[in-house]
Amino acid sequence: MRRYLLLITILLAASLYAENNTTQNSDTNIPLTAVVEELNLSEAPSSQEQSQIKALLASKDQIDQELLENNIWSKIYSNYHTYKELEQKKKKLEAQIKKLEAKKKRSKDEEEILAASKEEYQTLQGKLQLLKEYEKDPFKKLLTPPEIGEVPTVGNPFAIISALSYQKKLTSDQEEYNNRYASLQHIVSKLKERDEILKKLRELDPNNKKYAQEAKQVEDEIKTFLPVLDIFKTTNNVHTKKIDEIKLKLKNDIKREIEKTMTIGAVILVFILLLLIIKYFVRKYMSDNERFYTINKALNITFLFLMILTLLLAYIENVSYLVTILGFASAGIAIAMKDWFMSLMGWFAIILGGTIHVGDRVKFVKDGVEYIGDIVDISLLRMTVHEDVTLTTYMHNRRAGRIIFIPNNYIFTDMIANYSHAGLKTVWDGIDFVITFDSDVQKAASIAKEVTRKYSKGYTDITRKQLNKLRSQYSIRNTNVEPRILTFIEDYGMKISAWYLTNSYATLTLRSTISAEIIRRLHEEESITLAYPTQSIYIDKDVRKPKPEQKEIPMGEETY
Repeated sequence: MRRYLLLITILLAASLYAENNTTQNSDTNIPLTAVVEELNLSEAPSSQEQSQIKALLASKDQIDQELLENNIWSKIYSNYHTYKELEQKKKKLEAQIKKLEAKKKRSKDEEEILAASKEEYQTLQGKLQLLKEYEKDPFKKLLTPPEIGEVPTVGNPFAIISALSYQKKLTSDQEEYNNRYASLQHIVSKLKERDEILKKLRELDPNNKKYAQEAKQVEDEIKTFLPVLDIFKTTNNVHTKKIDEIKLKLKNDIKREIEKTMTIGAVILVFILLLLIIKYFVRKYMSDNERFYTINKALNITFLFLMILTLLLAYIENVSYLVTILGFASAGIAIAMKDWFMSLMGWFAIILGGTIHVGDRVKFVKDGVEYIGDIVDISLLRMTVHEDVTLTTYMHNRRAGRIIFIPNNYIFTDMIANYSHAGLKTVWDGIDFVITFDSDVQKAASIAKEVTRKYSKGYTDITRKQLNKLRSQYSIRNTNVEPRILTFIEDYGMKISAWYLTNSYATLTLRSTISAEIIRRLHEEESITLAYPTQSIYIDKDVRKPKPEQKEIPMGEETY
C-alpha cells in the first residue's frame, strides 16, 4: 500500500513540475519516463530483507565456488553453451552477409560492415572448429563406462595372478566411474540449491534483472543435466551389474583353481614323502653303492614321470586330443630329432639291458682316439665319463682327468668296452722283456712266473670266484686265472711275455711294481742278460767267430 501511495505522489509531483517548466523553457522539457527511472520506483528493501539477501548471496557464492573448482561437468557444459552461442551468432552473421551481398549497390559503410562481418565469420568458424567435439553429445566420453576388455581364464596357478590383477583393475575402473556419477549428482543437487536461492532473491528483489538472468541460466543447466543424469544412472546400473557378475565368476574360478592347486600339491607332496621313505630304506638295507645309484636314478625318473602325468591329467582337459596331436607329430619329431631320439632309446637299452652301470670302467673310440674312464653318471641323453690315468693315456693320449660326454646312441653304432661288467673288476695285463739267445730262458721264465704269481694272487682268487658266478649267465669256457708266461723268438733275442690278472682300476700301479721286481731278479742272475737292439761295426779286423779246424787224415787211412 505504501508503494502505491508513493507512486501516485511521484506522478503528481512530476506532472506539476512539467507544467511549470513548459512556460519557462520548452527546450528543458523532461519526459515522464526519465523522471520515473531517475527516482527509482522500486521501494528499497527493509533492513531485515537486506540481511536475508546478504545471507542468500553468501550461500550462492559458496555454491558457485564449489561448481567452479575441479568440476569437469561444469567445464564441459560451459564449452557446450559457448558452442551453441557461437553457432547462433554464426547464423545471424550468415543472414546479415547474405542480405548485404544481395544488394546490388552498397554504400561505403555497408561495404565496411560486410568486410567486418566476413572477417568475424571466419573467426567464428575457427572457434567452432576447436569446439567441434561439443556439437553433439558433449558428455558422451564421461557417460561411456570403462572398457571391460577380455576376461582372463583361470586355468592354471599362474593365471590366478593375472585374474587378481584384472579384478583389481575392474574395481579401480568401477570406483572411478562411480565417482563420475556421484560428481554429476552433486552438480545437479547444487544447481537445484542455486535455483532455490535465486527464487528467494527474486521474491525479495523482483526488479533485479541480474537475478532473473542467472535464474534462467540455472534452469537451462538443470534441464541439460537431468536427462544426462538419468542416462548415467541407467548406464551405471547396467555396468555395475556386469562388473559384479564378472567379479563373482572370477572369484569362483580363483577359489576353484586354488583348491585344485592345493590338491595337486598334496598329491605331489605324498609322492615326495613316499620317494624319500623308499630312498631311506634302500640306503639303509643296500650296501652295494652301484645298485643304490641305479635304484636312486630309477626312483627319480619314476617320480618325475608321475609328476608330469599328474600335471597333464590335471591341466589338460582333453588328453585324447593331446595324444592324437603327438601321434601325428611323432613321425616329424623322430626325423627332426633323430639323434636325440636315438639317445633316449639308448638310455632305455642301457637301463634295461644292464650292460653298463655307473661306476664301470669303459673304453670307447671316436675318430681313432681311445678314451678310458669311469662312468660317473647316466642321464637320458648321455653318459658322463671321468678319464683316468691308464696304459692308453700313458702310451697314446698323454693326458687324463677330462670329463667326457658320450651320447647314449653310441651303444648302437660304436663299440664300447666295459672293463668291470657284472662285478668282474679285474683284467689281464702283460709285461714283455727280451733276453739274449744265450741266456737261460727257463730261468727267466720261472722268475717272471714267480713274481707275477706273488703280486697278482689276490686278484686271481677274486677273478676265479666271479667267473664261477658268471658261468650260469654266460658260456665261459676258459676259466684259467693263473699267470701265463709265454716265450717267443724275436730278431734280437728271446721275448718273454708275462700275463697276470690285476685291478681294472689300477693296472699301472701293479705293472710298475712287477716290472721293478722282475728287473731286480734278472740282474741277480749271471746266466741271464737282457737284450736290446744292437749293431756291430768291423774296422780293419775281422771279429767273426773262426771256423773250427779240420783234422788231417794220414795217408792210407780211410774214414767211415
